[in-house]
This record gives sequence, C-alpha cells and structure tokens, in this order.
Amino acid sequence: MSELARLAGFAALASLIACAGSVDTPIWQRPPPPIADSPVVTPGSLHRFTLDNGLSLIILEDHRLPRVSLGISLRRGAASVEPDRAGLAGFTAELMKRGAGDRDSLELASAIDALGSVLSVRANWDSITAQIWGLTRDLDSMLGILADVVLRPRFDDDEAIRARGELLAALERAIDDPHYLERRFASVALYSGLRAGLPLSGSPETVAALDSAAARDFHARMFVPNNAILFASGDLDAGELLDRVGAAFGAWLAGEIPDAGPPLPAPVPTARRILIVDRPDLTQTRITLAHEGIARTDPNRVAASLLNEAIGGSGFSSRLMQRVRAEAGLTYGVSSRFSLRRDGGTFVVATFTRVAEVRRVIDLLLAELARARREPPAGSELEEMRALEVGQFALGIETSDAVLDSLVNLNIYGLPEDSLDTYRSRIRAVTDADVERLALRLLHPDRAAIVLVGPAEALTPQLNDLGPIEVVHP
Repeated sequence: MSELARLAGFAALASLIACAGSVDTPIWQRPPPPIADSPVVTPGSLHRFTLDNGLSLIILEDHRLPRVSLGISLRRGAASVEPDRAGLAGFTAELMKRGAGDRDSLELASAIDALGSVLSVRANWDSITAQIWGLTRDLDSMLGILADVVLRPRFDDDEAIRARGELLAALERAIDDPHYLERRFASVALYSGLRAGLPLSGSPETVAALDSAAARDFHARMFVPNNAILFASGDLDAGELLDRVGAAFGAWLAGEIPDAGPPLPAPVPTARRILIVDRPDLTQTRITLAHEGIARTDPNRVAASLLNEAIGGSGFSSRLMQRVRAEAGLTYGVSSRFSLRRDGGTFVVATFTRVAEVRRVIDLLLAELARARREPPAGSELEEMRALEVGQFALGIETSDAVLDSLVNLNIYGLPEDSLDTYRSRIRAVTDADVERLALRLLHPDRAAIVLVGPAEALTPQLNDLGPIEVVHP
C-alpha cells in the first residue's frame, strides 16, 4: 500500500476517535469513520506499456523487499471452451507446468526449485494466468522460465496421460464431498447443456477425452499476445524490464482473439425448481438457492455488492446470519454472494442444517430474500455496509502483488484503469434508491432453483408444495 494510503488510514482512525464521543461508548456502537479518497499506489511507481505485437504490460515498482512477481494473463478462459471439452483449459494449464522449452517436467521443476521460486499456471472462467515469484537477483532466470512456459510448453504425451489420470481421480474423489455436489448441481440446475453447467475442472466424460493434441491446439488458439497482459511487481526497474520483455516476448506473433464464449442466459431458472442430490448417508443437508446474478462489467456492481453484504455477505452482521443462526438456531453459517463473470453471473445463498429442519430453513431463506425486496438495506444499515466494504477493500490491497492482481483483473474485463482510485467515491455515491431498485432487479426468491444434498426419502415430503422435485444420484 502506498504511503498516501497509509496516511489516509491514520486520518480515518483519528476521525473515528474524534467522533466517538465518550470513551465509555462501546466501539461497536461508535459511528464508522468517514470514507476518504486516496491513491492506491505511490505516484510514479505504476507503468503501462504496449509492445508492437499487442502485448500489454503493467509494471508496479516496489523496492522495499528484494523480490519480484512476474506473470502473463489471458483475457479469455474456460468459458471459451465447448461443453464437450469441459476441463480443457485447466488440463492445458496443468501441462504447461510439466515441461517447457528444453526442460522436461522434472528439469523444469528442478530449475524452479533451485531458484527458490514458485510457478503457478491456473485457468478461471474468464482468464488463464501463468505466474512466477522469486528474488530480484533471479529476475532474468525467472523471465526465461516464464517465456518458456507461456510460449514453448512441451505437452509431452506421457505427462498428458499422467495429468488426465490425476484429474479423473480428483473428480472421482469429489463425488464424496457434499460441498462439491452442492456447487456442481447448482450449476446444472441453472445452465444444463451449457459450458457453465459443468464444473471448471470438467466432468469424467469430458476429461477422459483430453490428450496432448487437444492441449496443444487450445494453447495455439488462446495464447496470442494481443489477448494477453504481462504484469510485474516488486524490486525492479520498469524501463529495464521493458527491454527484457521485448527481447523475450517481442517475436510472439499476434493472432485472432478467441471468442469469449456465449453470455450466460437470463432469467434462469424461469420458474422454481427443486433438485435433490440423493445422499442417504448424510444427517445434515446442504442447501443452495440460486438464480442469475450480475456481470463483472455491470455499472451497478458496487451497489449490488452493498446489497449482498447486508443480505448474507457480511458474516454475523448479515440479515441471513441473524435470522437463521442467531434467532432460529438452525445453522452454524449461512452466506450469499454474487459470482461475477464477463457476461453474467449467479446469485447464490448457501447453508446447511439437520435433515428434519430443511423446510424451516428454506422458508426462512425465501422470506428474507422477499423482505430484502420489500425492505432493502437503507439508512444506517447501508452506511454500515459502506464502512465494511471500504475496510475489506483496504485489506485486499495491502501488498503490491494484491494491487497488481486487481489492476490486471480490471484490464481483463476492460474496466477503467482508475477503478481502484475511484472505488471509495463510488461506494459513497450509492444511494438508498439505487439499492432499492437493484433489490427488485436482482433478487427473485419466487423462481430460484433450490438444490439440496441429502437423503431424498426424508427431504421429498418436506418440499412437495414448493415446486416440482427432481431427484438425481451423484
């Protein structure tokens, strides 16, 4: 965090003390500090460039420690894959770590280990990222490894067979995890037949068909420089790094930018449906309520975040936690969230309870969502959510790596470069009327999908009057 941001934090603390009144007032009853604006990064430390081939560069200098982080992110991810090849993005990412350039899997791992570095390649719905961390003195070696992994992965057949077997074993183990089943079938309830209806990691049927040729073709299609961002943070000089990046990635040929994948449909579902994943052995039931949500690029995403904090995103301060846990004593935890993607997303409420209490909990969840439409957070409740959001924002950008991750995320989704600096002012600008309007637009308890993981025989009689019930077996 920049020095200016730290000073702003001290000023906010001083303001809190000043407005607290009597020292006898419990801290939880004191008003939150005013929301202050301040630059997220120290002026002059952030640099942006673009190579002739279209590769974007974001470099954040931070000389406090002799360490650096380097990475490449694509502005496309698993959403670009057809449903019958689900899991290909993650499979390709895994193989990229298993040999690149002149090094096979063991040699690459040994080279990284010798530097005391860490290499990560991961695929998300809207992006794919390769990243390496280490000491400043090893910058050239790290940049060479990153270039090999991104530009020259080997995709050896034996490694592909091994990685496929490991992924299939992981999927088989996941069937025993109620939390996995809950998320898996919530996606099915909303997006059956679409890529989003399958897990990010794919299904046993789609993963079984993956091989080195599929990974090689996917890499060739996705990894083009005009679809990529090279990012770096730490103890480095931006000008010197620009020259090194030009030498390592300047010959990378631009290509056609892949399609981002179809937008998520809305509304989903169009009518309430109940999906029971039959697990007769469970004495507690996992419960999910879900329907369409909001896109990462939606201009109302900040107001939606405040709405969600009040409903179920703020832990013990949330309405759902107060109603279902504190007052009714029916669960240890309940939460809600908007899962944001490029062209859509989902709104999800999740909890768990004893099998005999499932109907009571569902009724409470539906009632609280309906109340949020009638009585959305406003006044002092909304002000508390503003203070919480600003505090979480500050904690989320404490390190240069975290700041850079946020800046890269903004670039991936084509959001304004100054979004971090303007975040606090955008929080302040949200009105009671904004939240009221969004509550009606974004909350739909009357047609939510209800997904349960538990014993179908005991659950079905509780739910017969709520809507059509479908029982599936994992």
